[in-house]
Amino acid sequence: MKHAHRMPFGAELLDGGGVRFRLWAPAAAQVALEWARKGAWRTAPMARDDAGWHEATLAEAAAGDRYRYLLPDGLHVPDPASRRNPEDVHGPSEVIDPNAHAWTDTHWTGRPWREAVVSEIHVGTFTSEGSFAAATARLPELADAGITAVELMPLADFPGRRNWGYDGVLPFAPDATYGTPEELKAFVEAAHDLGLMVLIDVVYNHFGPEGNYLHAYCPQFFNAAHQTPWGAAINFDGPEARTVRDFFVHNALYWVEEYRFDGLRMDAVHAIRDDSMPPIVEEICAALRNGPGRERHIHVVLENDLNQASRLRRDAEGRPIAGSAQWNDDLHHAAHVLLTGEHDGYYADYAKDPAAQFALALAEGFVFTGQASGFRGGETRGEPSKGLPPQAFVSFLQTHDQVGNRAFGERIDALADAARVQAARACVLLSPHTPMLFMGEEFAASSPFLYFCDLGPELAAAVAAGRRAEFGRFAAFADEAARARIPDPNSDEAFLASKLRWDEHDAPAHALALRHTRELLAVRRAELVPRLGHRCRADRRTCDADLLYVVWRLDAHNDAKTPARWHLIANFDRIERRIAGLPGRIVYALHGTAGDGFTLAPGGVCALLEEAFDA
Repeated sequence: MKHAHRMPFGAELLDGGGVRFRLWAPAAAQVALEWARKGAWRTAPMARDDAGWHEATLAEAAAGDRYRYLLPDGLHVPDPASRRNPEDVHGPSEVIDPNAHAWTDTHWTGRPWREAVVSEIHVGTFTSEGSFAAATARLPELADAGITAVELMPLADFPGRRNWGYDGVLPFAPDATYGTPEELKAFVEAAHDLGLMVLIDVVYNHFGPEGNYLHAYCPQFFNAAHQTPWGAAINFDGPEARTVRDFFVHNALYWVEEYRFDGLRMDAVHAIRDDSMPPIVEEICAALRNGPGRERHIHVVLENDLNQASRLRRDAEGRPIAGSAQWNDDLHHAAHVLLTGEHDGYYADYAKDPAAQFALALAEGFVFTGQASGFRGGETRGEPSKGLPPQAFVSFLQTHDQVGNRAFGERIDALADAARVQAARACVLLSPHTPMLFMGEEFAASSPFLYFCDLGPELAAAVAAGRRAEFGRFAAFADEAARARIPDPNSDEAFLASKLRWDEHDAPAHALALRHTRELLAVRRAELVPRLGHRCRADRRTCDADLLYVVWRLDAHNDAKTPARWHLIANFDRIERRIAGLPGRIVYALHGTAGDGFTLAPGGVCALLEEAFDA
């Protein structure tokens, strides 16, 4: 099988041979095409139309050729729709044949969202090699642990040799430091063969600070009426926005159709400035649903600090109208305060009774559903989320953000009591939410995940100084000597320290953590997932001195008429707690003993399935 997404811009191989090159550069009176085969550069004129499109067709051009555009002032720029930029963001683009890969996963139609157990992965630090090929070799271990979906941090070509991915400037080009398009396709195909979905993190709210040449020939790509932390916003709603919107709609379809990704994680949609109807986020979701989504399961996960439950609504059949789910930072923050006692920064909003807030997040999704946030100076945040199915919330104890935005990149296992962390992880994995682990979390990896990049000298110095100044607001970094110990994001050391140490995978403590993860996910797969339909909702919750008890009403199992409830009890108290009269069948117990009632030691967790009750 061949899979290609045809685009109205960029370099497209023609059926009869040759290549059509097309660039939107309305601010340029003329643009020349430069292309090379085996190092010999040639120049060809491009025809300009009234809308600012520059086009040239070369019968002799072919896959593997390098090309770039020459502006009137002599500036050479890569193709913004480049499928590959082998010499980094300032170098020429490469003509790619999307049909070169012969797909064999013809059986794959994806998986329903209720089955998702996500592992977030940064390709560059997931293995010592930092490549698509090396990551592919590790996929069987993820599937064996019970993970069913991989979410790759952004791949769009970024400046330098290392980056989290959020500084990308060429959204169609997988960064060449990770490997070739063919190797990325092989990764996706291998994942599908193991039953793993693959999502890609995309950034549609800004371009990175280095290597974005759009301002030089296409200022219409930006809308100065909306200002963001990165300058003028991407133009989704101003004059000539239609072409800009098409660029990003095609990008979403490109990843799903040409690379057969199973969906997207859309970064920080709250930072997208768009007053149009429908908003670009909804337009992209509709394009995916009405395109590849007609033939296989396609999912869109949102990061949205605004907690807009309206973007997660379902239709009468339980199908998402826009987003499939949202990263649930509220649950993370409540759990983090509960486990660590930290209350600096945004954690201050969760410092009052964090166990109760953790229980609330488990039951209803968001903690902030319209209340004022003290951290935000009294600004209200969020929309009511109680009516949404729990699967609409991707919940976690750590992510690249929550680990990497710490000064030293410590994981939760290094910050809190092991028994309490294990209990909180059990709550996440055994809740009806969509659980997510950060790479290596399944075996309690000890390697930090630091912030790293590889920018040019001026930007590099500014980033390092800015990061240290940012932490100066925290008590632990009030003095200059403490701030000086914060790793330089541009150093090789920050990047290398962040690589997973797979050799610790079999060490006793890590092997035990992996065994716990497998056990929890086996229980989830056998007992909970078959009952996770769109009518699943929280039934009730209580929190008594850090003993939390949450109950959900599940969909009937295999169309049986008998309803079911899922009970989750966790003891975050410092003493044993006894629970009398437990209903249903115990499907999982950690640090619990039966006797006169059921006793949970500190860090104890119990999950029960109540299959028959008076509805």
